[in-house]
Amino acid sequence: MPDLSNQRRMASLILKCGEGRVWIDPASQEEIADAVTRSDVRSAIKAGVIRAKAIQGTSRARAKRHAREVAKGRHRGAGSRRGTPRSRVPKKERWMARIRAQRELLAELRDGKKITRSAYRSFYRHAKGGMYRSRAHLLLNLRLAGALPEAKP
Repeated sequence: MPDLSNQRRMASLILKCGEGRVWIDPASQEEIADAVTRSDVRSAIKAGVIRAKAIQGTSRARAKRHAREVAKGRHRGAGSRRGTPRSRVPKKERWMARIRAQRELLAELRDGKKITRSAYRSFYRHAKGGMYRSRAHLLLNLRLAGALPEAKP
């Protein structure tokens, strides 16, 4: 097996790649050993006896599999979380979910004649002001104010 380090070096300069990416045809090593000038190496490249190997990239297979699993809801546990609960669900989104639920409840009670229109307006304004933490808190306040009759068990 001839020493082709000089030919490999010249080929890497011609092909503009590293020596590790230079592929030399094992069947033609004797002929390539005779190539001592750059023009000889160029003709070997033209003949396809010497080539530059493709650049090896980083496989995305693992990343794609992980992304599919995350889409299913995996890998969301406490150990995977970075950031506070407030940063993971923005303040505005939490407010929207809460106020919509409270407003739906109030509208339901008003339309079902469980509370008066004036009570509806009053509690609606309180809800808008952020007075109630949840639907349950709103219901509790409605009962305490006497606007809603006590629930029968």
